Amino acid sequence: MTFSRRDFVKSSVLGAVAAGVGAHTAFPDALAEDSQQGHASKEDSPKRPVIICAHNGYAYTEAAYAFLKSGGDTLEAGIRVVKGPEDDPNDDSVGLGGLPNEEGVVELDSCCMHGPTRRAGSVGGVRNIKNVSMVGRAVMEHTGHVMLVGEGAEKFAVAMGFPRENLLTERSRKIWLLWKEFNSDRDWWGPGMADPHWHPPAPDSKPQADLWRDRIQQLQQRAADLGIEPEFQLAAVHRVLFPPTGTIHCSVLNDKGEMSGITTTSGLAFKLPGRCGDSPIIGAGCYTDQDIGSAGATGAGEENIKVAGAHTIVENMRHGMSPQEAAMDALKRIVRNYNGDMTKLRYMDMTYYALRKDGAYACVCLWEGYSPGNPHKFTVHDGTLRSEVTTPLLKGYSQDWPPFPPIPDELKKDSYYLK
Repeated sequence: MTFSRRDFVKSSVLGAVAAGVGAHTAFPDALAEDSQQGHASKEDSPKRPVIICAHNGYAYTEAAYAFLKSGGDTLEAGIRVVKGPEDDPNDDSVGLGGLPNEEGVVELDSCCMHGPTRRAGSVGGVRNIKNVSMVGRAVMEHTGHVMLVGEGAEKFAVAMGFPRENLLTERSRKIWLLWKEFNSDRDWWGPGMADPHWHPPAPDSKPQADLWRDRIQQLQQRAADLGIEPEFQLAAVHRVLFPPTGTIHCSVLNDKGEMSGITTTSGLAFKLPGRCGDSPIIGAGCYTDQDIGSAGATGAGEENIKVAGAHTIVENMRHGMSPQEAAMDALKRIVRNYNGDMTKLRYMDMTYYALRKDGAYACVCLWEGYSPGNPHKFTVHDGTLRSEVTTPLLKGYSQDWPPFPPIPDELKKDSYYLK
């Protein structure tokens, strides 16, 4: 059976949405129980310096904090965090080794804001340059512009001394080949869920477990033929069936009250060439106001752009909201854009990071996580490096896009498919 996303949006191929989710669940009824509760350690006893970031920055935060504590610049500290995933070929959502667009080309985006000098820099759709976080800073420091994109951004980076290099690792190339052979008709062409005529797929007559087993076995065999290492084959299959998003944001505050923020990503896997999400957009993927605080985002970029999430959070804090209240309000705006329709909201997720100038912080997410026992987490360092669980707005777990039916429990038990 051919699995085509175009067929999905015509509701003619596979399964229904997640069991128990109504087409128009009332928004207040879906609130997670603790979504409006504060955390004393975060709100009542703030500390400085503070670094908060996405969980994939954990391994790089200790060194960045030591640099910050010794008097280092806040933006440089943030870059030292996000540069780690950019340089890591095994992190296929950021920098080197990022999963490519539909033509097999890696395109990177980043933006930053430097609170002490109230400047900003951004780059989008950059090819062949690994550390776009540093290129965004170079735009800020060495041009009269704020944003450069595409070929122009690449030429600027080379002029500033950044080397051109092939960002497509052998592992990412093989995943792309697997996607291109089996799933390239299930792409990011529309219509999307925001289209008023979109509705979820209709049920299929074949049992879901049989459909999944056949599909997974077929893809896993081809992954083996392509030379993907056995221990990674199922993970590669997952990336093909559900093109991942991935980003890292970092907000930084020093003991003098100076702040900076930075976000960097390779964007959606197998995206249309030239697609930019929220990560290079000042006010969406990242926003810092030296007087108030800093905020950033990871997740569904298109949804975040529509609510200018990072800017919304900082403005909410300006008007007296706590970091958690400010970030929850931004999530509620996303929910409102879909009139609380859980049929659609199930297929997206968003995480917001908020850091106030006094050191109070919060991290909130639309859904609890990817699956039971696998909650969203983020990294914080305020003298102690740790991971904390992100506070959800809605009960339950997001479902991967494009919208396949839920994976049967029996198949989950047979593999580490969701890891």
